[in-house]
Amino acid sequence: MKYLEYKGYTGSIEYSAEDNLLYGQVLGVRGLISYEGDTGKSLDQDFKEAIDTYLADCKASGKSPEKPFKGSFNVRIPANLHQKAALLAMEAKTSLNSFVAEAIRSRVTKEHA
Repeated sequence: MKYLEYKGYTGSIEYSAEDNLLYGQVLGVRGLISYEGDTGKSLDQDFKEAIDTYLADCKASGKSPEKPFKGSFNVRIPANLHQKAALLAMEAKTSLNSFVAEAIRSRVTKEHA
């Protein structure tokens, strides 16, 4: 799937055959920020306008805009996998956080190669 990118925000691209319409929503934020268009160009324009409106609304209300994909998240894994990863990280003289980040980096690089 391809994505839209603007000012650090990422948006999905979906198609509704029923409505003959492209649509999407901003990913990685709790609130719903959606957009639509009947062409790729109009979808991109509405996406950018949705981001600009969100940022302006935050500024007007004195709220800090939510930052998507902040770089921290909780992962729930089986205890035995946690143990194995932690022991491997110790053997490599690195933190579990660095070990997991490298594993994710490796997989992402492989998928985008």
